[in-house]
Amino acid sequence: MKEQLYTIPVNDAFDKDTECPLCSMRETLEEEAIAYTLGPSYMEEDVRAVTDEKGFCPEHLKMLYNNQNRLGLALILNTHLNKINRDIEHLMKSQPKISSSSIFKKKAANNEIADYVDKLKTSCFICDKINDTFNHYIKTIYHLYKTDPNFSKKFRDTKGFCIDHYSLLYKNAPNYFHGKYLDDFIAELNSLYMNNMKRVNEDLEWFINKFDYRYGDEPWKEAKDAIPRTMLKTNSINL
Repeated sequence: MKEQLYTIPVNDAFDKDTECPLCSMRETLEEEAIAYTLGPSYMEEDVRAVTDEKGFCPEHLKMLYNNQNRLGLALILNTHLNKINRDIEHLMKSQPKISSSSIFKKKAANNEIADYVDKLKTSCFICDKINDTFNHYIKTIYHLYKTDPNFSKKFRDTKGFCIDHYSLLYKNAPNYFHGKYLDDFIAELNSLYMNNMKRVNEDLEWFINKFDYRYGDEPWKEAKDAIPRTMLKTNSINL
């Protein structure tokens, strides 16, 4: 089974003390994808052809810039920009000459350029690279939960998941479990999610209380980092 190839990174993520092991997995994939993009691979013609075609989303372009390999990024952006200019110039030249009265033809011609730009705005080499492996990780989670008692215990011992990844695990579960197995998994997933979201919210409320003079001498308990942990739970932001 191909998913077994991913058991090590999945187990490693579930071994971590984190509010969402799936966020941890995705963060590692993101770091690896950034390093790969600005590593020796950017000199390979087949890789450059894909980065030229797909480009990058704003967030990952910022991360590439912060990586400090400015020459590598400049080379990648240079050929990417060359392709964009060639493509748009071709679309400009291919537009039929139309009169001001040919409003429908004019809209159709303009839409070709707009559609090209819209497609480019939703395309990202790094997002695609992350998502491809991450989808295998999700399959591996279900596989290990079903076949490995040690992993199913790890699953139960986690601090739950962020909203997005809870939803992802919930939505895809029927593709891997049926009948009682599905009911048991969903019940366990729901319990993990809700109990830990309530725990984090209690920590957040205690954080707020600590700004009230009446609680000034009380211990912080687990509340000092309640804000970043809440941000991870609600928005998958890992500070």
